[in-house]
Amino acid sequence: MDGNDGMTPSGDAAARPRRATRPGVKHISLALQGGGAHGAFTWGVMHRLISEPRIYIDGLSGTSAGGMNAAVFADGFLKGKRQGAIDALQAFWMGVSQLNPLPRTLPRGVPGMPGAGLSDWNVDGDPSFVWLDYVTRVFSPLQLNPMRVDPLGALLRDLVDFDNLRAHPEVKLFVTASNVRTCRSRIFRTPEISAEALLASACLPLLFEAVEIDGEHYWDGGYLGNPAIHPLIHECDSSDVVIVQVNPMNRPDVPLSARDILNRINEMTFNSSLVREMEGFATITRLIESGQLQNDRYTAVRFHEISAEAELAEMGALSKMNTERAFLEHLHQLGYETADKWITDNFERIGWESTIDLAEKFG
Repeated sequence: MDGNDGMTPSGDAAARPRRATRPGVKHISLALQGGGAHGAFTWGVMHRLISEPRIYIDGLSGTSAGGMNAAVFADGFLKGKRQGAIDALQAFWMGVSQLNPLPRTLPRGVPGMPGAGLSDWNVDGDPSFVWLDYVTRVFSPLQLNPMRVDPLGALLRDLVDFDNLRAHPEVKLFVTASNVRTCRSRIFRTPEISAEALLASACLPLLFEAVEIDGEHYWDGGYLGNPAIHPLIHECDSSDVVIVQVNPMNRPDVPLSARDILNRINEMTFNSSLVREMEGFATITRLIESGQLQNDRYTAVRFHEISAEAELAEMGALSKMNTERAFLEHLHQLGYETADKWITDNFERIGWESTIDLAEKFG
């Protein structure tokens, strides 16, 4: 693809450019976390980034909802360049909002409802969501869905031309899933991307049966790579990696209720692989910058982050299951505005320095 359209093909690692080739043009790669319905925040971030003519996207690595965002985005770009990517993400998330969204028992903002004082979008005390949370811990996915109804897979197959996507290996797309049997991550690259690969990457074991691909079974990629960073560094042109984070790293309080404890365990688990990988990059970057590591095999990488940690944390654990249209549109707007502020504050630093302190955040 023509780099002037917003995404660029990658060449050999030894020959690839390490900075934008035109004045004012910034090349980035995106690392997209998974987080259920909170992936609509990433939709908003990607909408703003691809709308910015000064930014080109060299590669996409995603897990779970992040992987679906990445694949839908890439497919839309192939069909209609920047506007095609924007339209594809819009169609996907509006499709998600129509896949049997769980109705609230109580309307937003009911006084006295648990969590209502924190956010109108907090559904942790809504009986409908409490019931769904309970049954998924008592019954297996096969018991809950004996007919193996797969509306999300049908939506993906309807929206994404997987044959065409796989025929464009110059689009650098990486989707991570966790092998149930071997406890090893698998990264599906563009020629391997399918609806099954995306569903495998998003397969929460309490909600869905493990997805079988090539004789192996997979669960959500967030357990082992949320998302994988290394392919963006070793297989893409840009040395600037932007992490779009939807799982809070920090919370102000220690969780006390059973649900909050389980939610925090999940957040820590889904962030742990990212933390471990980033710790390694932080160490290498520190050695390169200090002159202690002088080897052509290693190149300093600049890292950036777009997140709304406080706002997403306020929404509560069960809001990740909330696919009502108004909520998804609210998350999109939050993501768009957050990315817009990030561009305003950091655009000139892209290509020159990291905008997050790796040692402080991950070291």
